[in-house]
Amino acid sequence: MKDKARKSVATASPKNSAGEVSYSSYLALDELLKLQRPRSQPVHPDELLFIIVHQASELWFKLIIHELEGLIGLLEARDTLGALTSVKRVNALVHIVTGQLSALETLPPQRFAQFRGYLGTSSGSQSVQFRAIEAMSGMRGEHFVHVLKQHGDIAPLVEKALAKPTLQQLFDELLAAHKVTLEQIYAESHQRPLQMLAEGLLEYEQGFAMWRFLHVQLVERIIGPGTSGTGGTLGSKYLQKTISQRFFPKLWEVRSKFFEA
Repeated sequence: MKDKARKSVATASPKNSAGEVSYSSYLALDELLKLQRPRSQPVHPDELLFIIVHQASELWFKLIIHELEGLIGLLEARDTLGALTSVKRVNALVHIVTGQLSALETLPPQRFAQFRGYLGTSSGSQSVQFRAIEAMSGMRGEHFVHVLKQHGDIAPLVEKALAKPTLQQLFDELLAAHKVTLEQIYAESHQRPLQMLAEGLLEYEQGFAMWRFLHVQLVERIIGPGTSGTGGTLGSKYLQKTISQRFFPKLWEVRSKFFEA
C-alpha cells in the first residue's frame, strides 16, 4: 500500500527534463516576463503599465471564456446548482478585470500622449477574446456583426461563440425543462435555486455593464470625449453606445410584471 501511495504522489508531482518543477517553471515566468515589450524610444516609464494592464486583461478574458464554456455546458445539462456555482466564479472574474482599470486612471493625458503614437493602429476593439465573450453572452445583432467584420474576417474563436445558443436562450430552455415561467421562479418560494441563478446571470450583466461604463470614463479621462481611438474608432463615442446593450432582456422585463395595475 505504501509503495502505491508513493507512486501516486510521484505521478501527481511530475518532473521535467531540468529536474523538479519549480514555481518559475510551472508558471513559465521566464517567458511570461519577457512578453512586455515597450515600443517607445526612449522607453516611456508609463508604457509598461499600459502594456501589463492590457495583457493581464487578456489573461482574465481567457479564463472568463473558459468559465463561460463551463457555464454553457452546465446549462445545457440542466444542472441548476452547478450553473449557479459557475456563474458566481464568472462574476468574480469580471469584478477582477474591471478593478484593473483603476491602475490606468493614474495615467495623465499628457504622459499618454508622449507614447500613444507608438501604438500604431492597435485598439482594444480588436480584442478577439473580448468579442468572443460578448458573443457567448448574447451579442448577435446586425450592428455587432458589422463591427466584427470591420477588422476583416471574423476570428474562429468568435465564430465558435456565435454558433452556440446565447446564455438567455439556454436559461429559457432550462426553465422550459422545469416547466416554469420567469414569473413563477420569482413568485414561488420552492423555485429559489432558479431564481438565484437568474439573479446571478443578471449580476453578470451588471458587472459587464460596469466594466463598459468605467472603460468609457477611463477613455474620456485620458484622451477626452471627442478624441478618436487609435484603431480609427470613434473612441468614447462608440463605447458610450455599448453601455445600454443587454444580454438578458427577459430578466429585466419580468420585473415590471410585478408592478402592473
